[in-house]
Amino acid sequence: MTGCFQCSLEKNIMENNRVLVTGGGGFIGSNLANSLAADNDVIVVDNGYLGTPKNVVDTVTYHDTSVLNDDLPTDVDVVFHLAALSSYNMHEEDPCQGVRVNVEGFVNVVEQARVDGCETVVYASTSSIYGSQTTPSPEDMDVTVNTGYEASKLSREHYAEYFSNHYGMSLAGLRFFSVYQGYGGAEEHKGEYANVIAQFADDIAHSRSPKLYGDGTQTRDFTHVDDIVQAIVLAADQNLNGVFNVGTGNRYSFNTVVDMINDVLTTDIEPEYVENPIPKDVYVRDTCADASKISQQTGWKPQIDFREGIERVCEPYL
Repeated sequence: MTGCFQCSLEKNIMENNRVLVTGGGGFIGSNLANSLAADNDVIVVDNGYLGTPKNVVDTVTYHDTSVLNDDLPTDVDVVFHLAALSSYNMHEEDPCQGVRVNVEGFVNVVEQARVDGCETVVYASTSSIYGSQTTPSPEDMDVTVNTGYEASKLSREHYAEYFSNHYGMSLAGLRFFSVYQGYGGAEEHKGEYANVIAQFADDIAHSRSPKLYGDGTQTRDFTHVDDIVQAIVLAADQNLNGVFNVGTGNRYSFNTVVDMINDVLTTDIEPEYVENPIPKDVYVRDTCADASKISQQTGWKPQIDFREGIERVCEPYL
């Protein structure tokens, strides 16, 4: 890493902008909103389904409303669209609502922003469309859709391409890989929808056996939310257009995560292996990012290695 890029990480890259963060009361959204709030005018839209105003600092303007509504505060320089129904179960329980929120909500926000003169949008896609991969997945590899959640996120990418080609807007779709933070961050209220590392750490810290699907050998490219936030900001700052992976290129099994948490907490809690409720033919067993594209275009590289990330997750329990 160059010293110049390191300096850019030590302060906010974006300054004096008016920005909208949809889903800004949620996990990634609130981390982003709080990071930008010191040097920018930050507006949050969140309907409270998985977010809460308690997650954001007082200087953030918070609107308790849906991305499906008219008259959203889109008269901004940049839109960060992170609002979504973000799990397999949410879409299986109500596929139509999944489409309304993830697809119609995306189009609604971008169209209102376009009309208001905003030309830069960064939005959340997903790495799940790569399926199970044990080697790094580049953006140009074939993707598949096996769930309603994946279909909704791929639809976003196609609509983003339309807005870019037809209106000349810059829209960067970020395919996040297994974002994590501890309950000391912004996910404690989410329960079963919190990231697995936060859930495992809280269980072990309270002498409960974490529940692992199958035999625990499935792997994820776990990426700390602070690194995710830096990638999001860089994508906006440099007006990226297209789709970009955001991950570390390393993967760890759930068993390894449990072992590392036990090591940091000096505990010896055994996991409980349970039947996977997600059908085997749609369950993404392994993920691994090839993030060279965003690295080449922005200089982004993950700064938090996995051991440090686990220590951060565990710190509130020590």
